[in-house]
Amino acid sequence: MQKFSASPRELAASLWRNRGLINASVKREVVGRYRGSFMGILWSFFNPLFMLTVYTFVFSIIFKARWGVGSDSKTEFALILFAGLMVFSLFSECIIRAPGLIVGNPNYVKKVLFPLEILPWVNLGSALFHFSVSMVVWLIAYLCFFGWPNITMLYLPLVLLPLVFLIMGISWALASLGVFLRDVSQFIGILTTTLMFLSPVFYPVTAIPEQYRSFIYMNPLTPVIESVRGILYWGVAPDFGILGIYIVVSVLFAWLGFFWFQKTRKGFADVL
Repeated sequence: MQKFSASPRELAASLWRNRGLINASVKREVVGRYRGSFMGILWSFFNPLFMLTVYTFVFSIIFKARWGVGSDSKTEFALILFAGLMVFSLFSECIIRAPGLIVGNPNYVKKVLFPLEILPWVNLGSALFHFSVSMVVWLIAYLCFFGWPNITMLYLPLVLLPLVFLIMGISWALASLGVFLRDVSQFIGILTTTLMFLSPVFYPVTAIPEQYRSFIYMNPLTPVIESVRGILYWGVAPDFGILGIYIVVSVLFAWLGFFWFQKTRKGFADVL
C-alpha cells in the first residue's frame, strides 16, 4: 500500500512541486464557475457590490448602526463593513466547500499519481481571486470618496498570511472528514452562518459588553478582521507581536490538518 508523507517538509514540497498544476486548476475553477452565464466573470464584481448594498442598507438604515468613528456617513460605514466582510467571505468560501473537495472528485481518488492534497490549495486560490476582485471594488470606492488609500495597505498580504494557513489546516481536515462523515457539510453550513455573527463583521469589538469581549477575541477571525480594517481604512499598522504569534500557531494548525489528511487518504478509495 502506498505511503503518504505527512511531514511539514512534504507540505511545502508538495505546494512547490505541483505549483503549475495548482495554477492551471485555479484558472479552470474560476473560468468554469462562470462559463455559460450571460455576464460571465463580471458576476465576480456584481456579487460583492450587491452584498455590500444589502448589508449597508439593513445595518446602517434599518438598524441605524454606527461604527463610532464620529460620523453618520453611510459611505464610511459601507467601507468599514465591507473590509470585514471580505475577510469573512474568503474564509467561508473555502470552509463551506472543503467537505466536498474529495467527495466531489472521485475520479481523482482513483488516479494514484494525482496529488489530492492540492485540492484545498485550488479551493483557496479560487477564493483569493474573488477576494482580490472585492479588494479592487473596495479600492475604487475609497479612491472615489476619500482619495489615495493609506500606505499601510501594503501590509495586507502579511496580515492575511495566518488566515491562509488557518484555512488550509481546516480545509485538509474537513476534506478528509467529508469523505467518511457526509453530515459534515451540513454542520459546517450552520457553523459558518453562526460564526459570521460572532465575528466583528457588522459591528466593532467595542460594541460588545466588556465581560463578553474575551469570547470575541477567542474567535480566530477577529484579529485578522480588525487588522485588515486598521491597515485599509484607518492607516494603522498591525500589531507585529500578535501577528507573529498568530502566524506560528496557524502554521502549526495547517500542518496538523495536513497530517490528518495524509494519514487518512489511503481510505478514501474504499469509501468512494
